[in-house]
Amino acid sequence: MKSYTLKKISGTPDWNAIAALPIDVPYQEPADIQAWAKLCWDETGIHVNLQTKEKNIRCQELQPLDPICEDSCLEFFIRPTEAMQYFNFEYNLACNIYLGFGSCIDDSIRLVPNDQKALFHPRSYRTEDGWGITYHIPFTFIQLFFPGFQAQEGLQFYGNCYKCGDKTVQPHYLSWNPIQPGVLSFHCPAFFGRMILGGE
Repeated sequence: MKSYTLKKISGTPDWNAIAALPIDVPYQEPADIQAWAKLCWDETGIHVNLQTKEKNIRCQELQPLDPICEDSCLEFFIRPTEAMQYFNFEYNLACNIYLGFGSCIDDSIRLVPNDQKALFHPRSYRTEDGWGITYHIPFTFIQLFFPGFQAQEGLQFYGNCYKCGDKTVQPHYLSWNPIQPGVLSFHCPAFFGRMILGGE
């Protein structure tokens, strides 16, 4: 199991000062795509920055219930406690989200916040060779589902970061922590990596 420590910050994240987490475990023929994540936290929640180098960007899933994984998609799955329940945050370049909650793909419930942009503040951006997205997961949101969750330095939880694109020119599937052997499903919380809330 891989581990990653989230730096504690104050104020706006300085992403240049945050260590990158590589999303580099492939599950099909090697694609000409690279991806990585940077995560940090403050008293309000977790800041997420996902980025990819990708030539042929697909961004066609624009409605609230569309399957974002069919587009060029960057994903962060977070399991806040030892329980196997997790959230899956899946975004495309248009900042359209697929947000789910459950313990596996079969019991995952689709969550549709009234205003996800006001809640998570997603911001996508283009680069010379790809795109990225930043957003914020409030601890108050996590506590709606896990009332006993208390963020503090040293807290350990679990998560994984993914890059996929089911209907892109070059379909691809990449992860940070390896998923269950022989099963091409990102919804495997037992195989998430360890994440730790670190200090400043």
